[in-house]
Amino acid sequence: MLGAELKLTQNSYYAASANTQPNYPTLQGDIEADVCVVGGGFAGLSAAIELADRGYSVVVLEASHIGFGASGRNGGQIIAGLACEQDVIEKAVGFEAAKQVWDMSLEALELVRERVQRFDIDCDLKSGFLGVATSSRKGEKLRTWFDGMAARYDYQVGWIPSANIKRWINSSRYHSGYYDPQSGHLHPLNYCLGLAKAASGLGVQIFQNSPVHAMQQGETVQLHTENGKVKAKFVVLAGNMYLPEVSPKLAPKLAKRIMPVGTYIIGTEPITPELAAELIPSDSAVCDTNFILDYFRFSADKRMIYGGRVSYSAMTPPNLTANMQARMVQTFPQLKNTKVAYTWGGFVDITMNRAPDFGRVAPNVYYLQGFSGHGVALTGLAGKLVAEAIAGQAERLDVMARIPHRDFPGGKLLRTPALVLGMMWYRLRDALG
Repeated sequence: MLGAELKLTQNSYYAASANTQPNYPTLQGDIEADVCVVGGGFAGLSAAIELADRGYSVVVLEASHIGFGASGRNGGQIIAGLACEQDVIEKAVGFEAAKQVWDMSLEALELVRERVQRFDIDCDLKSGFLGVATSSRKGEKLRTWFDGMAARYDYQVGWIPSANIKRWINSSRYHSGYYDPQSGHLHPLNYCLGLAKAASGLGVQIFQNSPVHAMQQGETVQLHTENGKVKAKFVVLAGNMYLPEVSPKLAPKLAKRIMPVGTYIIGTEPITPELAAELIPSDSAVCDTNFILDYFRFSADKRMIYGGRVSYSAMTPPNLTANMQARMVQTFPQLKNTKVAYTWGGFVDITMNRAPDFGRVAPNVYYLQGFSGHGVALTGLAGKLVAEAIAGQAERLDVMARIPHRDFPGGKLLRTPALVLGMMWYRLRDALG
């Protein structure tokens, strides 16, 4: 799968516009640390920063390079909440704990801003998010959700009725929506590279091209790479879906609870600032409410960054660029003659209920996974929670760990075909409104 990922990212706008980064070495020899973090994406680097702030010595082991996974290829949207609806969390842990989870998701948004400011990360951070409905029926459902979140969770954002929607997004595709000034968007790879530089500046040792092949648990945990070994008092497994792919022996039970999903994005040539302002006057990130959704925004240099195709079979959809361009033009006919300059994609991990999956596989081995395509902000909060737990304050991590998770049905051979059939049903529901 990693070979396929490398092919997918050859034409990434993020990679083409990435800031320069240090050449972090490969692990050679044996070292010791208080904490070893496996995974050099948002979650792992966030945990490393939080732990270093608390005085721990930290080592990060990344199987490929910083930002290789979903952290360096996603839509760049930082959004309040989780990938699942709040009622999923309420049913699992009760309203009070669900309210705490929601509030933590808002904290995650502020955490992104704090880190960008503190570490002077050049990642084109911009405030503003539009959640939009594609039909009157879905608009009614979105309004019910909106009113419920305002009343029960004090989520105070602005409703956009049908009569005003074109003032916010100049497309006939959308019926109504809401505007959230707390959410927003950024250049995800540059944000990830900035987190790595920040962690390194705090004394964290970062090693790239250092996949972990084995882990020996105990009071002191030993993690083995091809050319070295790390001894640590605590371990944080933050490889998400790459963990079972690269290091299948580390925590095999976790792999059954997540599935890889391919997601794909195009980036156009730059358009004029005037046209960009005409299409999305607030320069917000946008996401519709379909189950198989479209999401898009403008980059800092006014390229349309448009995502909307997913693959639940781990196979790249055929005619990807043309199909993605057609989806974009369906939303914005004004971009019919705008050339697509970049097409890329990668895999994210999803859980059965789309809720994040945090917890422990041993008293001193923690894991963070299952962000389900909603992790740009939430991963940062996850790193903070696991650092709190290692420091002896596990109450907030334990709230998240109470959310139950089931294995995907069908075993390793049949669970992907079963999921593909399920997604066909949801795609049909979206099409029928």
